[in-house]
Amino acid sequence: MLDDRKLAVLRAIVEDYVSTNEPVGSKALADRHNLGVSPATIRNDMAALEEQGYIAQPHTSAGRVPTDKGYRLFVDRLSQIKPLSSAERRAIETFLAGAVDLDEIVMRTVRLLAQLTRQVAVVQYPSLTRSSVRHVEIVPLSDRRVMLVLITNTGRVEQRVVDLPEDVADDRIANLRGVLNGCLDGCGLSNVPDTIADLPERLPQEDRQVAATILSVLLETLVERHEEKIAFGGTANLAGADFSVGLRGVLEALEEQVVLIRLLGETHGMSELTVRIGSENPYSGLRGTSIVAAGYGSGDRELARLGVLGPTRMDYPVTMGAVRAVARYVGQILAGS
Repeated sequence: MLDDRKLAVLRAIVEDYVSTNEPVGSKALADRHNLGVSPATIRNDMAALEEQGYIAQPHTSAGRVPTDKGYRLFVDRLSQIKPLSSAERRAIETFLAGAVDLDEIVMRTVRLLAQLTRQVAVVQYPSLTRSSVRHVEIVPLSDRRVMLVLITNTGRVEQRVVDLPEDVADDRIANLRGVLNGCLDGCGLSNVPDTIADLPERLPQEDRQVAATILSVLLETLVERHEEKIAFGGTANLAGADFSVGLRGVLEALEEQVVLIRLLGETHGMSELTVRIGSENPYSGLRGTSIVAAGYGSGDRELARLGVLGPTRMDYPVTMGAVRAVARYVGQILAGS
């Protein structure tokens, strides 16, 4: 364990290196920070930090830079995450509140996170497996064709055209729509197959074949849309970043949805930020990056995750504050939509 003074020296090295992108020396630390000790003492503390693997010397006669282990201790010991200003909070609320549907909420969130953090923003769409039915609409298109529309509590809308086995009058469609919404309203999508298994038998004989056709398309929709969906943006922010591992590996990883979903991490509870630094990332192409992620959702239920990816030389207090705030606002908008 490091004592408070060495921790203060490490914190100063991280802050200076993040802001200047230059290795940090003991004299610069003594000049810039009120550490209350001489440059000689700071040199001794830096030697101890280097010996324990928290900082490293990139080349001879240079200052020191934080290692992944140093960044990790810095993040774990953060006394506070930088809060957003009231102007930033108002701008976020206004920008996100203008979204008209889930796709626009996700795309606006990506743009917002990328602008706030100057990193690559990654947003996972709410998973269908964690969503529930808000409404089912059946819209007649002709005597033998209808549009089936499934709307979830997270704002996802799935549409399918269904060809019916016979001509069906509008009043029969209206009755089927009422029965479907009566049994599916608020039902978790993973429970839908069991809930509708015996539904045709509860209908008049003449409507059973039509109902079975529509329900089979509904079930196909749930199976087909089971995959996770990710949106990302801000890759231009990588252009000025310095990566200890090449940029090509980072760009390749961004193209892999499965990698991005793994990076955002598993559910840990919505209020908890996940920070993965450098070598902690499971994907070798991202060993020079850090990922800051948080869950977002409706009420106390996490629906998906969002976050940012950038070089390990990242302003962690600012990035963590932005990710947490945006996740909270997205959850509020989904809850109210």
